[in-house]
Amino acid sequence: MFEVSPHPIQMASQDSPTAALFASSPKRNLILCLLLVTCTLALYNAVNQNGFVNYDDDVYVTANRHVQSGLRWSTIRWAFTTFDAANWHPLTWISHALDYQLFKLNPAGHHYTNVLLHCACVVLLFLLLVDATGRPWPSLTAAAIFGVHPLNVESVAWVAERKNVLSMLFLLLALWAYQRYAKKPAIAGYAVVTFWFACGLMAKPQVITLPFLLLLWDYWPLRRLELGSAQADSDPGRTRTLGWLLLEKIPLLALSAASAVLTLAAQRAGGAVRSAIEYPLPVRIENAAGAYFDYVGRLLWPLRLAPMYPHPGDSLRAWQIAVAALFVLAVTALVIAFRQKRYLAVGWLWYLGALVPMIGLVQVGQQATADRYMYVPMIGLLLMLCWGLAGWAGNRKTRVGALACAAALALVACGGLTYRQVGFWHDSERLWTHAVAVTDDNFIAHVNLGETMLNQQRTEEAAVHFRAAVQIRPNDPAAHLNLGTCERRRKNYVPALQEDQAVLRLTSDKGLRAYALVNLGTDYRYLKDYARARESYEAALRLNPEAARAFVGLGLLAQKTAEFNDAVTNYSRAVELEPSDVAYLLLAQALQQRGQPAAAQAAFVAAQRVSPDLDRAQQAVRDLQAE
Repeated sequence: MFEVSPHPIQMASQDSPTAALFASSPKRNLILCLLLVTCTLALYNAVNQNGFVNYDDDVYVTANRHVQSGLRWSTIRWAFTTFDAANWHPLTWISHALDYQLFKLNPAGHHYTNVLLHCACVVLLFLLLVDATGRPWPSLTAAAIFGVHPLNVESVAWVAERKNVLSMLFLLLALWAYQRYAKKPAIAGYAVVTFWFACGLMAKPQVITLPFLLLLWDYWPLRRLELGSAQADSDPGRTRTLGWLLLEKIPLLALSAASAVLTLAAQRAGGAVRSAIEYPLPVRIENAAGAYFDYVGRLLWPLRLAPMYPHPGDSLRAWQIAVAALFVLAVTALVIAFRQKRYLAVGWLWYLGALVPMIGLVQVGQQATADRYMYVPMIGLLLMLCWGLAGWAGNRKTRVGALACAAALALVACGGLTYRQVGFWHDSERLWTHAVAVTDDNFIAHVNLGETMLNQQRTEEAAVHFRAAVQIRPNDPAAHLNLGTCERRRKNYVPALQEDQAVLRLTSDKGLRAYALVNLGTDYRYLKDYARARESYEAALRLNPEAARAFVGLGLLAQKTAEFNDAVTNYSRAVELEPSDVAYLLLAQALQQRGQPAAAQAAFVAAQRVSPDLDRAQQAVRDLQAE
């Protein structure tokens, strides 16, 4: 799959079908684009059998009432003003709302949107590289590896990670527009670059490093930047000084700065930024060095991939840190030694620079690394690999043939691993069972697997995983939160109360605290401490005014004291926020008690309409009211 001469097509007989097919670049590129899309779709077609998973899919789709409003002005206004999910990414929210309008809660439609966006990224990457370098075969190989590599499964097969593929699409469009601008500089062309970059930032701020990447692109392949003695041999009409090119990027850097401010504000508002006490700066630097090494390893040997790799904290050994640091320094030294091969420097610096926002120097969440973080940085390593091997092969037919065979085998191997990896995202239980099997001490995997079992009423099995999570990480609030739910289901209300109080001590995350306060209110309600129950529900609503379960709790308290007007008000607010069958049944009951049988019947009909299992919902109502 590597070219053997600057014009390999001309070597074929003009009468051969191959020569006719590839005689023109547009025709060749169209055929290769169709080939890339066909292979990518074939590998990812299995997503139409996958469901939603309990890993942010609820936050982004299945339990998000704004998204489920569809594409309306109110949804768009919310998307541009919310910090939900500890992010500011309005275009991502809008894309999910559009999907809900088209597919409702049919997961196949949501999954296929991700796949189609990924296909668009693969095609754009190929066309971008061909246009910039004029070399179709290394460009095809790089785009093909990007399309079928298992590291990218997380970005494509996970509905909630729509933001990754969407922002990448806008980044590639910005690069494409920049290449047009570089050939014919004009304000209008620069405005197009700025527009696509702004769209990328509004999809996911991972593309914040685009101004830096454009500077690399100026060096190679655009050759707008010449350094040292090479500048004397350059085209004076095409090249610019480093200072001029930096000045050119100022408007884009201003967008990056604004995005950084918004992102930090959103992550702090959502409680996602970890403190320096939890993850001290030396620990973050050590993890960053290790991560650069690990990501390269996963690119070259993509086995035992998981949706979550827990942060090691200070448990990294000195030799591990030393090996990772030496690796980064050694590759950097080699790149400097072979600096005449510009693609090596550009590829390596692309990889290092594009990973900076996700490397953990500002620790967000509890992961050390994540496969999805390689979606953009991978391109840098592919540039080094594909152009480096093509340069080594040159015009030697033996080497070219060997590389073509090796590339084909690598693509087949990656395709098989990708197809297998897509299957792990079929459902939550399969996903987290695999994660527990391929990682060590993965407390997040245990918590999420336990939650899956808890939702299936497998309380005892769930409790085993929650205890395993607590044993691995005693200060993990999510494990304690779910252990409290297990105890509550067993009607052990005092232990449940203790677990929920532990959550409040262990986390500053507003979402978790609000959830724990609702549970705490339920514990107090079952223990007949109604005053504290009310205080807990109201405290939860101060943290999260849209906590539907808190309104249900207040409604139950009002019913208990025969304050049916208050009960109706609270239940009405609950069904407005989260139109569940249980909330509608409670509202119907309160309306009946208030002497409004017609309204009660309407609420009951609404419960029937939204309920997948009305008998189970009615039993849940009886359980809520039991003492």
